[in-house]
Amino acid sequence: MAIVNTYLYFNGNCEKAFEFYKDVFKKEITYMERYKDVPEAARQHFLNCKDEHIMHATLPISEETFLMGADVIDPNKKDQNAAAFFSLIVSTKSKEEADSIFNALSKDGSIKLPMEKQFWGSYYGICMDKFGVNWKISFALENN
Repeated sequence: MAIVNTYLYFNGNCEKAFEFYKDVFKKEITYMERYKDVPEAARQHFLNCKDEHIMHATLPISEETFLMGADVIDPNKKDQNAAAFFSLIVSTKSKEEADSIFNALSKDGSIKLPMEKQFWGSYYGICMDKFGVNWKISFALENN
């Protein structure tokens, strides 16, 4: 069965937010990568992000629950409220399950990033469903 977690988007203050959540939940951040570490070919997807902005952060809350986030800079959005920018992230047990869920969610919606192998080693895609909810679907290829 797939596991669903929340993915928050920030407009430049992801690191500060995750430091705050770390203290609130009394947990350690297990992953934090900056855009400066993103391969040049992939940087085209993040035109407004500076090197020091956060590309991805993970804070485990429990065995199955993770809070994840990133800076996704949009100069047209003045609202700094992360609650306005989020995705649900689904971690699947197989590539086939990832494809099935992605195809079902994107039907009558839109595909933001097709399912494909990513530079960090996951089979991953992003879509918006017909109700306007953002979804990130991921399968860790090293599990295969």
